Amino acid sequence: MRFLKKILDFYINGSIHVALAVYALVQMTFHFFSLPYDLPMAFFAFFGTIVGYNFVKYEALMRTQKMQRTGERKAIVVLSVFSFLATVYYFFQLQRNSQLLTLLFLGLIILYALPLSQKIQNVRNWAGVKIYIVAFCWAGVTLLLPIINAELDFSIDVWLKFIQRFLLVIILMLIFEIIDLKKDEASLQTVPQQLGVPKTKQLNLFLLVFFYGLELLQSDFKITQLLINALLLLVLVFFTLFASPRRSEYYTSFWVESVPIFWWVLTLLWK
Repeated sequence: MRFLKKILDFYINGSIHVALAVYALVQMTFHFFSLPYDLPMAFFAFFGTIVGYNFVKYEALMRTQKMQRTGERKAIVVLSVFSFLATVYYFFQLQRNSQLLTLLFLGLIILYALPLSQKIQNVRNWAGVKIYIVAFCWAGVTLLLPIINAELDFSIDVWLKFIQRFLLVIILMLIFEIIDLKKDEASLQTVPQQLGVPKTKQLNLFLLVFFYGLELLQSDFKITQLLINALLLLVLVFFTLFASPRRSEYYTSFWVESVPIFWWVLTLLWK
């Protein structure tokens, strides 16, 4: 059991799980817009997520030389280096416009992780900003990048899906913020810190209704997708109602982050 736990911890701490969630959302974009499988785009998003998340999580520890050289951390460094090389490789297989948009997201990641100066903190520590930066990056990488790389026009349906994807990440992040309430510094002014846990859950339930309703505005919405989204909605309602600062970190780092994968699997099974 201890060995299996080490594997699970490496899978989560090395950002493989969150990268698989991003990969799943890219697949959902291919599905929604009937795009053929684009391997460079999908793998760029997967490996880029590993690099980006590990950079954000471990950069400060490495910069201040406080990162302990455990076996897991060494393995994460090796994984990150390999993922970086793969990200660069697939980056040069993307369309030029996709590459330019990628540079925007790279800039946001750098600003998110690194302090601008000794007096100005990184964006991650700006009060109330973190959740929106993360949601924009996720929605951009998993929806806008595949659309641009496929050279599709930006129709109303694309923007509706972008808003829907943005809301999905906000909903997931609010569950994260409830779980992290005890350890988040008060200066971050997260939503649960400002509204309290009960009102944050109410807000999440409202956003879920809005998320579901956006599907009805699509020009060619399908009944099957409404049913799939209804199951997704039920799962997110469950995770929201049972979210608590007393929950284990696995509640979010594994189960909640599995939601995009669950959504993708549901779609595959329904075909």
